[in-house]
Amino acid sequence: MDDSTPAGGFDKGLTSYGDAGFAAFLRKAFIKGAGYSDDALSRPVIGIVNTGSGYNPCHGNSATLIEAVKRGIMLAGGLPVDFPTISIHESFAHPTSMYLRNLMSMDTEEMIRAQPMDAVVLIGGCDKTVPAQLMGAASAGIPAVQLVTGPMLTGSHRGQRVGACTDCRRFWGNFRAGEIDEPELNRVNDQLVASVGTCSVMGTASTMACVAEALGMMVPGGASAPAVTADRLRLAEKSGAVAVAMIAQKLTPEKIMTPHALENALRVLLAIGGSTNGLIHLTAIAGRLGIAIDLAAFDRMGRATPVLVDLKPSGAHYMEDFHRAGGLPAVLRELRPLLHLDALTVTGRTLGEELDATGPAFAQDIVRGRDRPIYAEGGVAVLRGNLAPGGAIIKQSAASATLLEHEGRAVVFENAGDLARRIDDPALDVTAGDVLVLKCIGPVGAPGMPEAGYIPIPKKLGRQGVKDMVRLSDGRISGTAMGTIVVHITPESAIGGPLAAVRTGDRIRLSVANRSLSLLVSDAEIAARLAAAGSTRANPVERGYRKLFLSSVTQADQGCDFDFLRAVATTASVPQSP
Repeated sequence: MDDSTPAGGFDKGLTSYGDAGFAAFLRKAFIKGAGYSDDALSRPVIGIVNTGSGYNPCHGNSATLIEAVKRGIMLAGGLPVDFPTISIHESFAHPTSMYLRNLMSMDTEEMIRAQPMDAVVLIGGCDKTVPAQLMGAASAGIPAVQLVTGPMLTGSHRGQRVGACTDCRRFWGNFRAGEIDEPELNRVNDQLVASVGTCSVMGTASTMACVAEALGMMVPGGASAPAVTADRLRLAEKSGAVAVAMIAQKLTPEKIMTPHALENALRVLLAIGGSTNGLIHLTAIAGRLGIAIDLAAFDRMGRATPVLVDLKPSGAHYMEDFHRAGGLPAVLRELRPLLHLDALTVTGRTLGEELDATGPAFAQDIVRGRDRPIYAEGGVAVLRGNLAPGGAIIKQSAASATLLEHEGRAVVFENAGDLARRIDDPALDVTAGDVLVLKCIGPVGAPGMPEAGYIPIPKKLGRQGVKDMVRLSDGRISGTAMGTIVVHITPESAIGGPLAAVRTGDRIRLSVANRSLSLLVSDAEIAARLAAAGSTRANPVERGYRKLFLSSVTQADQGCDFDFLRAVATTASVPQSP
């Protein structure tokens, strides 16, 4: 080999020894130690991101998927090489999986850059892994296909179908309210997660799977197949073959994740009743490509986009049912007049061409037509006001209709520790009409913006039958959560946002119809309180990832990405369509 040889396959990205020929010779010698032939080494190389981990049951089928992806790659004439990256599970990541999302995106990007591959298949599943991989792929810039591990199966408790994690929260709420005892809680605990795979409802994992498909970054129909099915393995095989084909087409992420594709994904997020986290993740992915998401325009899109998918927490069913109803293609078929059909997909065909290939609709009740939606507007609404000048989010499709217009007295918790100490205190001064406020759980304040915005109903109220209250925070909630919960309040309290000024006894007004969130205190009083309080930012950190995180993380309206990972310039803003 000489220095003029085109960089590709195992000759791509040679180690810097000052002698390219020697670097290629040395690399070939070592890889041959694994038993590869010259014929194998002459093929295009497809990396496979392996996120299997004993700490990640959502990825418990990773090994099986890798074998199916390898089969697809080899049938298409490529050479598969799997490699590990960070794996994040929502329930096993301290202090929160969101804290580690950017680290995983950096790991993904740098390993794609560092190792010789012509394309890559990204295997993700649990909440933050798919956005981390799409962020990393957007920055790395080689052909990439997203493959998800797929949702888990549902279980059964006393003849009632159950699944993680909306039902986890429901049964825990019943236990806190004294409606079930600990032995029954333990019995249902055995049934909530019936197999490996991601949550069986339209939580963040399933939301991001649908978003990835809507973006064009996934094999069509790839979002919904359960983890343990043959369908999931066939999708894995096809993903491998598609990755090989993308090389000749030079079909890189920026050619797929265009402004039109991002608009399609935002539309789908609204129509599926998707997780509020989906908006943060899409904002971060778009930011890597120099595309801004206009929250006001997104809200206008929401008013024109009904919820069509009858899945928990916005509806009644589970991801298994969604898959049998046709999966995301069934939703896209209903949304067709509202979509950009010219957007490319990883297959090299447009979204419109892929929809034409899906065939006609069939009778079912999981995916509704736009003439009979689950909810008349999109699942997510954007709020603004003196409490949230940079915006806040509510999942209106999973809220209590009676609380969407509400004024109440604030009951304030200064941080997560304060909440834990006092929420179940019998002496807590709280009524069902009050507004629970939790501060300092934003990107900087926590740090990492945990899903603590799902403030528990005080135990004494739960035992009186109270199931929901208006709850506000600068943190996040799980996509599986139900309730009238306002999150992503921006700017956050830890950096001096207006939320820091709220005191117990203040009046707060929520109007989802008017898209407003207001603290009924004068601007002068808010300013005086903030000046007196100063910053509640955590003490300076001297080392490690925590130092990097606190010095670089952006607010929710910029996707909580690191400022230095975003594109240098913004070239477009979405959505443009109503």
